[in-house]
This record gives sequence, C-alpha cells and structure tokens, in this order.
Amino acid sequence: MRLDAIDLRILDAIQRDGRITKLALAEKAGLSATPCWMRLRKLEKAGIISGYHARLSLRRVAPVASAMVELTLASHRQVDFDRFERVVRDIPEIVCCWSVGGGVDYILKIVAADIDAYQRLIDTLLDCELGIARYFTYVVTRTVKEDPVVPVSLLVAN
Repeated sequence: MRLDAIDLRILDAIQRDGRITKLALAEKAGLSATPCWMRLRKLEKAGIISGYHARLSLRRVAPVASAMVELTLASHRQVDFDRFERVVRDIPEIVCCWSVGGGVDYILKIVAADIDAYQRLIDTLLDCELGIARYFTYVVTRTVKEDPVVPVSLLVAN
C-alpha cells in the first residue's frame, strides 16, 4: 500500500494519541471526518496499524527491574532458532526479543519484579535446554529515552 502525506499525518497523530477523537484526527489530517475515518479503517485493514495500546509508567505501578540481554545460541540451525523463539514468545516478562546480526543472535528486553526474579527467569531458560551458549546481562539503571512514536514521515520515501 502506498502512503501519501495524509496517511502519514494520520499515522503520526494516532501514534501520539491513540484515543484521539475522529473529529480531532480529521482536523490534524486535513480532511473531513468521514474520509479520514475511511482512511483510518483502510490503514487498519492493511495491517499498517496493528493495535492501540496504553503506555504505562511501570515504576508507578510497582518496583521493576529491567534488563537488556545479549544471547547467543550454540547451534545455528533453523530448528534451534524456531525452538528458542517459540519459548520466548510464551514468557510475558520478555517484552521484546530481536533477532540480530553481528556477534550475538538475540537481544531481549526483560521486565521483572526484581533482580532475583530476573535471575530465576534466566535459570528457567537455561533449564529448558534451548542451546543457549552464552548471555550477557545489562541492568537498566535509568531510562533516558523510550519513545513509542516512530518518525514514519522521515522513513517513507515520497
């Protein structure tokens, strides 16, 4: 699907405020309400908009420990990657998992109640015999920037 400037304005607006009213969205997009709503529905049906979420301030809910983990598997057969990824998808504390190129196979973002809970999770992963060769943990001490808004208009070549 080819996106035009109006689509990009719609995407930017709903990223910043998923609860924006139809009228306010239409105003930001430079359309009347009905054509704007139709475009929004088209973007949803095309899978460009995959969902709407609330951004939580976790530390106001409960104390948390966040960690970034570099992880390398011992074997690099597709079946090994598939098995690892299947297990990771089912662990709620692993909130992000990226398969990466370079010196490691995966980078994970883990959010746990505390460091002990994090270590128990890692111990469980190791006990699953997923073929983890090594992992390096980086405990997040402070979040400097974590912006869910992607600069779509800068990424799309017009």
